Amino acid sequence: MAASYEPAVTRTTVGLDVHPAVLECRRTDGARLEVWEIAILAVGGLFAGAINAIAGGASLLTVPLLVLAGVPGNAANGSNRLGVITSSATAAIEFRRRGVHDFRKVWSVLPAVVAGSLVGSFGVSRLLDSDQFEKAFGFLMVPILILSLRKPKPRADGTTWPRWLTLLVFFGIGLYGGAFQAGIGLLLIVALSRSGLDLVLANSVKVLVNLAVSLVALPVFVSQGFFEWLPAVILATGFALGGTLGAAVSVKGGERVIRPVMILAVLALSGRLLGLYGS
Repeated sequence: MAASYEPAVTRTTVGLDVHPAVLECRRTDGARLEVWEIAILAVGGLFAGAINAIAGGASLLTVPLLVLAGVPGNAANGSNRLGVITSSATAAIEFRRRGVHDFRKVWSVLPAVVAGSLVGSFGVSRLLDSDQFEKAFGFLMVPILILSLRKPKPRADGTTWPRWLTLLVFFGIGLYGGAFQAGIGLLLIVALSRSGLDLVLANSVKVLVNLAVSLVALPVFVSQGFFEWLPAVILATGFALGGTLGAAVSVKGGERVIRPVMILAVLALSGRLLGLYGS
């Protein structure tokens, strides 16, 4: 049985005001998780970490899995960021170990992405309650899944965006990533491929940028009370192991191994968030 939650006071013990939506995030069972909830978070994190390193879209799996384990939507959005951080960090290390990295490209887009992430994470945590977030996320899952099936191709003519457009695009990606996270890796791959990078190098840059986005967004969600430590740590452990696995698979070109399973899982979890079945 999934963990339940009960209302809490709107002011913390140290006298700080807490956003009303945080009322949904107080566990009545001492933050205990059932065995099956631990299992789906650990295994789902492993699988999603590999997906995240290969192309992106891992949060299409992990956010719904957190909700399935009893974590409200906004808290699931925040808790998921710890797993993204561990996955991105381990994937970046693995890419570097294999000689695939481009720090110059990372630094050129980092300020715009970080600024967007800060605005997006603060905005979504203040504007949407958990039910609204879950519905919005459920609707986003299918189009993001379709995007994940359209493999981007580097520009053959060598043309690139002007500097102002590049910064605007990456600010927009950071804004979306800070708010929803799911699919930001796919958007980064498209944008980086547009700049002429091959897909493997674009993946290595993507994980570093994704790491920066999550490092900025996580403290925002924690400060708003949208974070559950126990589910987050379990998920992050699987994420970290999966990140190393996914980087190796990406370099070897073996993404077809896990993509079909991801498609089925995303469609099933999207229906669950939208209330098409289950309770």
